Amino acid sequence: MEILIITGPPYSGKGTQCEILKNYLHFEHISTGDRCRLEKQNETEIGKIMSEYEEKGDLVPDSIMKDLFSQILNENKSNIGVILDGYPRTQPQVNDLIELVNSKQMKIGKVLNIEVPKSELLARAKKRAETSNRKDDKDAKIHIKRIEVFEESTRPAIEYMKSKIKVETFDGLGSIDEITKRIKASL
Repeated sequence: MEILIITGPPYSGKGTQCEILKNYLHFEHISTGDRCRLEKQNETEIGKIMSEYEEKGDLVPDSIMKDLFSQILNENKSNIGVILDGYPRTQPQVNDLIELVNSKQMKIGKVLNIEVPKSELLARAKKRAETSNRKDDKDAKIHIKRIEVFEESTRPAIEYMKSKIKVETFDGLGSIDEITKRIKASL
C-alpha cells in the first residue's frame, strides 16, 4: 500500500484536494479531523482524550495519534493507497509514521505541502465558519490558535520531513481547479 500525505496550514484546502485526489488515484482519504470527530462522537476512550485537546485548538499528544494511526493503517491495509490528511503534524509524529509504515511493509510515496498566506487562511476560516456546523469552527480565537500551533509544531515537522521523504510544495491560492491541476501535474 502506498501512502500520500497532504499537509499545509489549517484552512489551506487540504480536505478539498484529498477528496478530489481520492477519486483520481482510487486511494482512501483518511482525514485526521474526521476520524477524531468520529472517535469523539462514539465516545471511545481515545475520543474523550482528543476532545479535551481539540476543543481548545491544541494538538492531540503524539502517543495517542500513533496508536490511532496504527489502527487506521491496519484497517486500510487492503487498499492500494491512502491519502493522509492532517497527519503527521509534529516531528515525533513524522518518526512515528515512518516507523509504523516500515513495520507494516508499506511505503510513503510523497508529501504534498499546500502553502497559503495567513490573511487568506483567516478569510477562509471565517467563510467555513459561516457554512459549517462544526462547533470548533465557530470561534475566531480557535482559528488563530490553530494557525499558531501549525507554525510552531507542523511547519518544523514539514521541514524535517524534507530530510526523510519527498516533499513538494504547492501554491494554495487560486481556484480549486487551478490548485488541483498543479498537484496532479506532480503525480
